[in-house]
Amino acid sequence: MTAALPLRSVLLIVSGSIAAFKAPELIRALQSDGIQVRCVLTEGGSQFVTALTLQALSGQPVYTDLFSLTAEQEMGHIALSRSADLIVVCPASANLLARMAGGLADDLASTVLLATDTPVMVAPGMNVRMWEHPATQANIQTLVRRGVTFIGPVEGEMACGEYGPGRMAEPADVRDAVLTFFRVQAQKQGPLAGRTCLVTAGPTHEPLDPVRYLANRSSGKQGYALAEALADMGAAVTLISGPTTLRPPAGVLTYFCETASQMRDLALAAAHETVFDAAVCTAAVADWRPTSVQSQKIKKINRDDVPPPLALSPNPDILAKLSAPSAFRPHLVIGFAAETETVEAHARAKLARKGCDWIVANNVGEGSDIMGGAENEVTLITQDKVEHWPRLRKDEVARKLALSLADWFLTAHKA
Repeated sequence: MTAALPLRSVLLIVSGSIAAFKAPELIRALQSDGIQVRCVLTEGGSQFVTALTLQALSGQPVYTDLFSLTAEQEMGHIALSRSADLIVVCPASANLLARMAGGLADDLASTVLLATDTPVMVAPGMNVRMWEHPATQANIQTLVRRGVTFIGPVEGEMACGEYGPGRMAEPADVRDAVLTFFRVQAQKQGPLAGRTCLVTAGPTHEPLDPVRYLANRSSGKQGYALAEALADMGAAVTLISGPTTLRPPAGVLTYFCETASQMRDLALAAAHETVFDAAVCTAAVADWRPTSVQSQKIKKINRDDVPPPLALSPNPDILAKLSAPSAFRPHLVIGFAAETETVEAHARAKLARKGCDWIVANNVGEGSDIMGGAENEVTLITQDKVEHWPRLRKDEVARKLALSLADWFLTAHKA
């Protein structure tokens, strides 16, 4: 039996708010996460974004007319209302919220929403006075009682120049809410449902003084992509991240740290609180740290000053600690080996030295553009096999590794 990534679909209803111009960005964001999107465009929404734009981006027909002879020949509004895993109204105008609360069905969007038993999320976007009006607030309370999930709105500057609550949440935040919904659903029925996973990611920064530190070129992209892939398959994921510029993964419990010692402390605390099914140490942890950290910036007074000596001490070995036999050892421990030469030999030696179960090795030598880049080329080494994977985007490597991990649990290691 082979694990598979879940198929996910969203019906996006775009209503009459100036924020409708953000709908194309949301479509692209959802599709980049493998979510199929189909659109319903209201008459008001069509004043701000065209059906042709939504169709070109989604690759699907856009539905606009309740009384379409073609669609309604097969009761199209009923089929639409139940065709997706989730309905997202973005933006949700004050008018559409009122019609939803009142149970009206006077256009395709409101009819779909009345006919559905699919979960509904709304991202309101309107003027601050409209948002704060007692009628709108009463409608919101009614919809919340019925189980509708609200994303925002947030405070900000309106298109009309006013400032306050009512501004639609940014597409990235709506995307995160949608991903969180699907990842919670996957925890009930995904290939890794019921499993817990620990992921470390990014570099560590080892301070020399309040200004300078020792670090490496890791971006954290591979670890973050892996945390997302595991969450997509239903695992409850804890991510421990060193310093990065990346957005925290939606639906993933994330802790942040700076140094290797802090990462070690967070990882061990998490492992003692939750005995993880799997731990994947993708973080490029600094092997050494300055023996002493200066409390003030180290000054260079003259151009010819001799640099001060730099004494280094070893950092804690997080992978070896997690791999050591104990009541808290994860069932499967996977390490990463970033090498610049004789990659497979060094990775095999690391596998034996650290005591982990698998090693994912890659060549980060000069010209590889892997550390900090968008792609990776890895070799998966286990106790009994070696798999050479082609160069792939890091999210594709993450999905492939998540599937391998799920297969491991589905086959010989079901306990």
